[in-house]
Amino acid sequence: MSIPSDLDISRATALLPLEDVAAQLGIGAHLLEPYGRSAAKISLEALDELPVQPTARYVVVSAITPTPLGEGKTTTTVGLGQALRHLGKRSAVAIRQPSMGPTFGIKGGAAGGGYSQVVPMEALNLHLTGDMHAVTAAHNLLAAMLENHLHRGNSLGIDPHRITWRRVLDVNDRDLRNIVTGLGGQLDGTPRQTGFDITAASEVMAVLALSTSLQDMRRRLGRIVVGYTRDGEPVSAEQLRAAGAMAVIMREAIKPNLMQTTENTPVLVHAGPFGNIAHGNSSVVADRIASRCADYVVTEAGFGADMGAERFFNIKCRTSGLRPDAAVLVATVRALKAHSGRYKVVAGKPLPAAMLAENPDDVLAGAANLRKQIDNIRLHGVSPVVAINAFPTDYSSEHEAIRQVAEAEGARVATSNHFLEGGKGALELAEAVVAAAEEPTAFQLLYPDSADLRAKIETIATKVYGAAGVSYLPAAARALDSYEANGFGNLPVCIAKTHLSLSSDPTLLGAPTGWTLPVREVRASVGAGFIYPICGEMRTMPGLGSHPAAESIDIDDHGQITGLS
Repeated sequence: MSIPSDLDISRATALLPLEDVAAQLGIGAHLLEPYGRSAAKISLEALDELPVQPTARYVVVSAITPTPLGEGKTTTTVGLGQALRHLGKRSAVAIRQPSMGPTFGIKGGAAGGGYSQVVPMEALNLHLTGDMHAVTAAHNLLAAMLENHLHRGNSLGIDPHRITWRRVLDVNDRDLRNIVTGLGGQLDGTPRQTGFDITAASEVMAVLALSTSLQDMRRRLGRIVVGYTRDGEPVSAEQLRAAGAMAVIMREAIKPNLMQTTENTPVLVHAGPFGNIAHGNSSVVADRIASRCADYVVTEAGFGADMGAERFFNIKCRTSGLRPDAAVLVATVRALKAHSGRYKVVAGKPLPAAMLAENPDDVLAGAANLRKQIDNIRLHGVSPVVAINAFPTDYSSEHEAIRQVAEAEGARVATSNHFLEGGKGALELAEAVVAAAEEPTAFQLLYPDSADLRAKIETIATKVYGAAGVSYLPAAARALDSYEANGFGNLPVCIAKTHLSLSSDPTLLGAPTGWTLPVREVRASVGAGFIYPICGEMRTMPGLGSHPAAESIDIDDHGQITGLS
């Protein structure tokens, strides 16, 4: 079966004026700041004007452990938001803003897909309202202020060997991972080894996502730690007198962006923190605004439930004060077949031919991962709903196998065809979510603020990942002791590990047990408000593949973008 490309579907969508989209949520035109015809900023005054709705239902969309291709969380999030409107519910979708790195790399854009996407996809994936550039500029201004401080005498006594602040760029460029700056003459700076990360990995991005107001963002920016003195004291952006200028750069970026889906459902697009080393969720501000004007707020958490959902519960909800009513767990036939260990899925390459053959036994062989991720949702007192994201290459017997596993675990389950059919294809899912969200919930954080950092790490490792224990390299143990001594021990933890396994080893599929989580390094995002232990090799600046998507993207004689996917 052939359907138009995502780009063609996007262009064929009849867009509503944004004032009409906002009106669906009771947001007045005076609260909108248009950026062209396809996006608008929502003024933060909405938080004061819109009434609090205690009955608003809050739904997070997560997934089983994905393949490198992704399993369609954004598409499912959009499809569910559309389907809820078919049921007569006022729904709002809240998603992250895509990084242009993956857009021009292998993965492509992140607007959803088919008839369940955010439109126009060109605007969403390319610049939008400039928030990514604001984060890049604010981050790099701090880097420049830091280097200037060193050049002008280093009155704070910063140890050049203990500087943790790098630079960022929203382009995949492996050659910038490790660089030397300050080469040249005496007037050209102080030679120092440093590097670049992708903009999504910036702590400024995490600050944007977790701030509750403009004033809160200003305070968080001031708390960012850029390095340490020779005596081991942390040095902040406030001490460098950079935080005020950073907040000025970010003044417009703190406002969420309003867009719409292929069915004109309102979408709030805001922030895009990296899913491996940060919490991988869209902004607190967007969700708080949406919760004041919708019956259902559907938001997405990055990667599998062991990562994005765990951080949604224990970091985002801890900050926002919002409490989830239900969680959707996206499952696909191909992901469960991959977890059987019988196939290898590689990004940018076609699926193995044998993987496309009808084989429900392969699905059942990989079901341990689904069972564990259902359990990970329940650990937090939230009702799980398994969404079978249907692909044209699937067989009904394979969907039935997933359904049997989910029902045996006591979870609601629905097959969803939102990619091909839009909201109508997700009606079964929407009905299941409504039923789950209307149940009494007993949401709970996994650990209290008062627990020490090691206890927090070990709680997540053993309860969520299924590890037998945790080991710490000496440098990691010293860092944890230092953070506790500096008063950072009350912060939540965000464990940086592979998204391709419940473990820290991407080759361990299913639901491995008996392994030890190795913490090789620990870093602090004090401004954002979390500590992140690093387990395994984390690439914070991706590289381009042999044939990056950028090779196919162009502009035609009429000024239309081609090749975007």
